[in-house]
Amino acid sequence: MIYAVRHRTHFRYEAPVRFARCNLRLKPIDWDGQRRERFHLDITPHAEVSTPLPSGYPANTVRVMVDVPSNELVIESRSQILVDRPVPPILPDDPTVAEIARLARRERDLSMTAPANYMFASPMIPIEPKIAAWCAETVRRDDGIVAACLALARRIEKEFRYESGVTDTDTAPIEAFGRRGGVCQDFAQIMISGLRGLGLPAAYVSGYLRTLPPPGQPRLIGADATHAWVLVWCGPVRGWIGFDPTNGVAMAGDHIVAAVGRDYSDVSPIDGIFLGRHGQTVDVSVDVAPVEDVPAPALRRRR
Repeated sequence: MIYAVRHRTHFRYEAPVRFARCNLRLKPIDWDGQRRERFHLDITPHAEVSTPLPSGYPANTVRVMVDVPSNELVIESRSQILVDRPVPPILPDDPTVAEIARLARRERDLSMTAPANYMFASPMIPIEPKIAAWCAETVRRDDGIVAACLALARRIEKEFRYESGVTDTDTAPIEAFGRRGGVCQDFAQIMISGLRGLGLPAAYVSGYLRTLPPPGQPRLIGADATHAWVLVWCGPVRGWIGFDPTNGVAMAGDHIVAAVGRDYSDVSPIDGIFLGRHGQTVDVSVDVAPVEDVPAPALRRRR
């Protein structure tokens, strides 16, 4: 399947802003099962866009600077992505949870996708013993790693309420865990905190998800949003496999990876500063539309 993704962010300032600087991570990366075909970025007013910045994690980062006084800033990206990713099967010879924890400790890989990067606490995801103990009820040491992580994603989807507006990007995982509610970022961070607490490498994914309208209703343009889910290192053979705790499913053909990091702070689509008085409002719209079905060869797996 080929998807067209449009991501539009509109900043409105209460007073003219003299200067704004933003880091953008809007250009989707190439990842297992997907390949970026096209990308275009529009910014109003005119902005200086840097060359790609170095990153310790899989993300395409550029810096944007605007020094023209303005009451608004509009950043719009358009991507075309080929996705050919089947649902990952549960195999009888999958490594166990205990084996993955042991293999991860012995890995000597130091690349940006090395499991060592994603085993420990990070700025926004501390390791919480209470969350780890809860996850251990489902992720048992002798279970196969893929089956165990899928079971955990399904448990989160079943036991946690999706509630917009009750958390924000700074909400700690333990707070969302305590209220048993939140949004996709919260559910991903809870799952990651628990898995890391069990010694398993787990990464945070920022990306997009194709959503389908109710039967008989038209698809709403711009009604989609960015999405967050989890990648788990499942050993040197199976590599990184995605799990979506918001929907209780594995990452497959409807998921588009934009960036991968330790937590949201590594992969946020836009962050930055502005110099001006008063505040701002932000409107974000995302549209994910299928272009066509294509017979594509399987893309290489990330080990």
